[in-house]
Amino acid sequence: MTSNATRLQPVEAERSPSTPSGSQQAQPQAPAQPVQDSALPPSRQRVRLGLFLLLPAVLAGSAWLYVTGGQVISTDNAYIQADRVGVSTDVAGIVESVEVTDNQSVTKGQVLFRLRPEPFEIALQSAKAQLADVRNQIMNLKASYAQAQAEIAQAQAEIPYYQKNLARLEQLVSVSAVSKTLYDDAHHNLETTQQKVAVAKAQAQTILAQLGGRIDSPLELQPAYLQAQARIDEAARNLKNATVTAPFDGIVTNVDSLSPGAYLQPPQSGFSLVASDRLWVAASPKETELTHMQEGQPVTITVDSYPGVIWHGRVESISPASGSSFALLPAQNTTGNWVKVVQRIPVRIHIDDTAGKPPLRHGMSVEADIDTGRSRGLPEFMANALATKSSPHE
Repeated sequence: MTSNATRLQPVEAERSPSTPSGSQQAQPQAPAQPVQDSALPPSRQRVRLGLFLLLPAVLAGSAWLYVTGGQVISTDNAYIQADRVGVSTDVAGIVESVEVTDNQSVTKGQVLFRLRPEPFEIALQSAKAQLADVRNQIMNLKASYAQAQAEIAQAQAEIPYYQKNLARLEQLVSVSAVSKTLYDDAHHNLETTQQKVAVAKAQAQTILAQLGGRIDSPLELQPAYLQAQARIDEAARNLKNATVTAPFDGIVTNVDSLSPGAYLQPPQSGFSLVASDRLWVAASPKETELTHMQEGQPVTITVDSYPGVIWHGRVESISPASGSSFALLPAQNTTGNWVKVVQRIPVRIHIDDTAGKPPLRHGMSVEADIDTGRSRGLPEFMANALATKSSPHE
């Protein structure tokens, strides 16, 4: 019996011309030839075999990448930050001149703008004159104290004389040798002299109190002198602050908002100054990405403005609270409308290599890749299963 892939083809017997028309002679049949269906080419068979073998390899590779990956945390919620300050002064005055232009680079100590100095110079001269007046007052007090001490000494020197005179007249009046009027005058003179001593001592104490309790202390240490000197220092400081300088190196911006003749009153700022060399990256990764993040871990930084340029840095600090905690209206999770949202934790990244690279500007968008050094590892259920198998049976 032949297979399904083959079939028999009938062979028609040829009639011989000498054979009668009514008779036929059976001819022998040719052997059957098997005909096979079209099969796959060897190349396609190898491709099919390769695909079957590639599938487990891909699965194994994916599993390996998952287990060994996850040590680099990448976030594009990161921006360049820089120290910035509103340039102002703590004295009020009229702007005399603006020494810089918009977007100009300045160095620390460079003059930015000036206020009219006349009011501050007048105040300084007045404070100096007041100090001289205080010096004269202190010298006058010292002279008055010396005068009071002299009056005390003079009165005390007269008291013994009046006491002896009073005693002598007392004896004479007892024998009616002198009049009672002379005795009363002598008694009055003694009491008056004693009162002069008391008054002079009180005046001396008052003067001594005004001199700070010490008549021999230096003039520069007297309270009134120190107060007058403080007024001079304050006036000199105001005159100095009338000339505003840059507190650090940077770039000034919004300078056009300040023009000569404008009245500037603290704490109103004239314009802004952005630091050019004190930059960092403010990143906000998800809270689920902070599992193995620590301070000091290396960071690779790329800036959208400069494709192909790479900066390096390190994690400087991690905020103790989420960004939403400092919102003006923080979420009230105790209400019934609570919806769980993955929070963002601010991370400060220090930039190590800014020299010789394109300038970074405040607010630029960057992408930060933080290398935590810790891979993802096996899933928890697999790790627990392996730990259970490896533990000895009790």
